[in-house]
Amino acid sequence: MNLRGKKALVVGMKRSGVASAKLLLREGAHVRATDLKPLADLPEAAALGIPFAQQTPEVFQDCDLIVLSPDVPADLAPLEEARRRGVPVLGEVELAARFLKGRTIGVTGSNGKTTTTSLIGHILRESGVPVQVGGNIGVPVTAMIETSREDGWNVLELSSFQLETIAEFHAHIALALNVTQNHLDRHHTFENYAAAKRRLFETQRPGDFAILNADDPVCVSYAQHTAATAQWFSGRRKVEPGAHLCAGKLVLDGKLLMTDTEIPIRGRHNVENVLAASIAAARAGLPHASIAAAVRTFRAVEHRLEFVRNLDGIDFYNDSKATSVDATLKALEAFPGGLWVILGGKDKGLDYGVLRDPLAAKARAALLIGAAAAKIADQIKGAVPLVDSGTLDAAIAYAWAHAAPGDTVLLAPACASFDQFQSFEHRGETFKNIVNRLSPRN
Repeated sequence: MNLRGKKALVVGMKRSGVASAKLLLREGAHVRATDLKPLADLPEAAALGIPFAQQTPEVFQDCDLIVLSPDVPADLAPLEEARRRGVPVLGEVELAARFLKGRTIGVTGSNGKTTTTSLIGHILRESGVPVQVGGNIGVPVTAMIETSREDGWNVLELSSFQLETIAEFHAHIALALNVTQNHLDRHHTFENYAAAKRRLFETQRPGDFAILNADDPVCVSYAQHTAATAQWFSGRRKVEPGAHLCAGKLVLDGKLLMTDTEIPIRGRHNVENVLAASIAAARAGLPHASIAAAVRTFRAVEHRLEFVRNLDGIDFYNDSKATSVDATLKALEAFPGGLWVILGGKDKGLDYGVLRDPLAAKARAALLIGAAAAKIADQIKGAVPLVDSGTLDAAIAYAWAHAAPGDTVLLAPACASFDQFQSFEHRGETFKNIVNRLSPRN
């Protein structure tokens, strides 16, 4: 892709936008940028020294190429108008695809992406395979280009926001872990959301592998939309080719991989994540022994069912990454009971009613925070005692005052963080900081 002399506009100047602008500049493009925020609030963008204008319909004029950051809706009216004028509109991942060296493993799904992406990277790294990890986790794909290698692997977490704009990007190994309601505030319908994730498989080629959850009907449907060879994983039944759980044993390609008691991360959903990751590692050329050995040394990713501390016999767990209802369901499933569950944040248009039965079975109370508190209360009332806490500080204080030894205080909010926090990481760090400042009650 020859960008020299092209007039390029980068829309959205967080990490991905900044990395895209740097790539475009290296390739000789004339780059300018826009964002809904003023430049004073975007220090990394300001440091680039490129022309900047706060976002208006006019800034989309007079450009040869538009590059979108993942948090920018692809159906904005000025973008549709630009497409009608024949201006290419690329997502950050699609831009990177033209320059990234080596082979790619792409991981998508409503839940478990970060853990599975990190786990695949860990397995490859522990086995001596050149690998780098990024995408929706940590490093933007455009920032991975200079460190990519022809003999290496790029393991990418890919969100629906990143996938809805891909065209030439393709993953040699692609994974769909599950597809449940999420981001309906952005995609408007579940069908649109599922279709965005399907793009990962539609761009695959013969000889590639599509690793799909055999227990998820949407994932199963993706097999009909890819030129790749389908590989299956299941936590419930035998499947071939691929991996499954049988009587506590993980079986990969018909041979024992390990037992579920050897997996060091909590929750049945993480057994499924290990099954999916093991197939990816095997298709990347690794033997069973190397895969199992690496899994045994893997530790929970920060903000994903992360154990924080035990104080006076009470456990505290940070699952700030549980930004959807399904993710919260999986968190609840990982504990036997005695839960003080902190719920709430920025609503994503989801149905919280499905939390009623699991909360009734396992929770002492639900402590509600943030903008979605009233909606959550309305949809789960009667299932469990509700505490209108408002803030994370107040929720933790209430749980700490009322929990008994053997109980667990769990942050699994089922919402985005952007009403009170900068990100789910910021929310998780705040939770941990508050919890670590607690003093023993005796």
